[in-house]
Amino acid sequence: MRLVFAGTPDVALPSLRALIEAERHEVVAVVTRPDAPAGRGRHLVRSPVGALADEHGIEVLTPAKASDPAFLDRLRELAPDCCPVVAYGALLPRSALDIPRHGWVNLHFSVLPAWRGAAPVQAAVRHGDEITGASTFRIVKALDAGPVFGVLTEAVKPGDTAGVLLDRLAEAGAGLLESTLDGIEDGTLAAVEQPADGVTYAPKITTEDARLDFTAPAVGVDRLARAVTPDPGAWAEFRGERIKLGPVTITDTERLAPGELRVERRRVLVGTATGPVALGEVQAPGKKRMAATDWARGARVEPGERLK
Repeated sequence: MRLVFAGTPDVALPSLRALIEAERHEVVAVVTRPDAPAGRGRHLVRSPVGALADEHGIEVLTPAKASDPAFLDRLRELAPDCCPVVAYGALLPRSALDIPRHGWVNLHFSVLPAWRGAAPVQAAVRHGDEITGASTFRIVKALDAGPVFGVLTEAVKPGDTAGVLLDRLAEAGAGLLESTLDGIEDGTLAAVEQPADGVTYAPKITTEDARLDFTAPAVGVDRLARAVTPDPGAWAEFRGERIKLGPVTITDTERLAPGELRVERRRVLVGTATGPVALGEVQAPGKKRMAATDWARGARVEPGERLK
C-alpha cells in the first residue's frame, strides 16, 4: 500500500523504519510537527521522524495544523491508501481523516479501552499495572475510541520506568503496526469496536504532576518517580530550591518522618508515610546529575532536614 506516515518523537522511529523496509508497502511521505528551536542557540531542528525521512529521501510535510488547505491538497495528490500514525502530537480533522481509503491507523501504547490519551505508559506505571501493551485502531473523532485491529501485551517489570517500558513497546508495536497494515491490504483483518466498559484516561503529565509527595506511601512515591522518568522528571524542594530526582528504591529500614532525610555511608534515605525510600540520582540547580550520596555530601545535609 501507499502510506503517508504521521509521527514526531523517537518512539515513532521503530515503526517508521519497519515500514520503510517493508516489501509490501511504500512510504511516500511523512507528516510531522514543524521544526522547533532547540539547544543553546535555539536553532530550528527537525523532529526525529522528519530527520529519518530526510535520510531516506522521503518527502516531509510539516503543517502547522492538519487542517491547512495546502497540506490537505498535497495529501490528496499523494493519494495514500492508508496513513499509519505513531505519536504524531496533533489533532486530525475530518477533512484529513477522509482522504486515505483505509483511513488513519494509530499505534497506541495501551490495551484499549484502558488508558486513552497522551500518557498511557506513564499511567500504567503510576497505577501499578502488571500488564500493559499496545493497540492498533482506526482513528475517529472521539479520543482513542476507534475500532481496534490488533493488540499485544507486555509485562510491566518492577523496576520499569516509563521510558524503559515505552522503548520496549515501541519496538514490539512496530511489528504489530506492520502486520495490521498487511491484514488491511489483504482484507483479512477487521476492526472490532471497543467495549464500553473499562475505559480509563491518561492525560498529559505536567511538571507539577511530577512533584513527589512524601506524605504518600513508599510504593506511591516509587511508582510516581518511575512514571515520570525520563520526562518530565520527578522533583522535590530542598532548602527552597527545586531538585530533580531519579527513581527511588523502597527499603525495609525503620520509619522516618515524611520527607525527612538521613544520610548514610552508601545511601540517602527519605521518609514517606510508610517506610523510607533510598534516593537514586539527584540534580541540584545548575549542577549535573549525581549519585544521591555525592549530592548529600556536597550539600552538607544536616540531621532532620527534609525534602518537601
